Amino acid sequence: MHQSPIKKALYVFIFLAIANNINAQTSTQKASVEKSLYGIQTGFLGIWGHNEARLTNTIALRSEIGLDADIFNAEFIGSNDKFLLTPVITLEPRWYYSLNRRFRKGKKIANNTANFLTLKISYHPNLFVISNVENIEVIPDLQIIPKWAIKRTVGKHFTYETGIGIGYRKLFYPNDRNRIFIGDDSDVAVDLHLRLGYTF
Repeated sequence: MHQSPIKKALYVFIFLAIANNINAQTSTQKASVEKSLYGIQTGFLGIWGHNEARLTNTIALRSEIGLDADIFNAEFIGSNDKFLLTPVITLEPRWYYSLNRRFRKGKKIANNTANFLTLKISYHPNLFVISNVENIEVIPDLQIIPKWAIKRTVGKHFTYETGIGIGYRKLFYPNDRNRIFIGDDSDVAVDLHLRLGYTF
């Protein structure tokens, strides 16, 4: 039976995470992600608040709410650049695969400082929009994106992250309204991010 690339990516993620966790348990030196972390982050395209809760020594479940930003030039609105901020809800299991290696080398692992793989699941509801365009709405969408990224801590509280991923995007067009953005119901989603943050 043919399996989608998203399912294959999920299976690989689970297999590698389990293998890494077994290896960590048999090692004489053990590292662990933080039991629970709260923080805020900002970047060029939004602001977010998050929590990371420990599932295993190397896996944390991150939950996040915030505002995603977009800058666009839409012919149906006008020729000038427009911007908007829209709510986003995100859930992602993060496998910090380099945590044990950093620990053995004596490098910082506080605040889950390590390289990681994740499966980012984000939903943009059509609750409200902050924009310089009046009476604009967004089309709700769901994004599922496997990603590779790094997280580093500066001092005790300040962090930065950078990462890249490519995955799937599903748009939920309403039946009784005109479409704000013209396109297919599903599409490829690309996630490039650089975030600066503060961990409490």
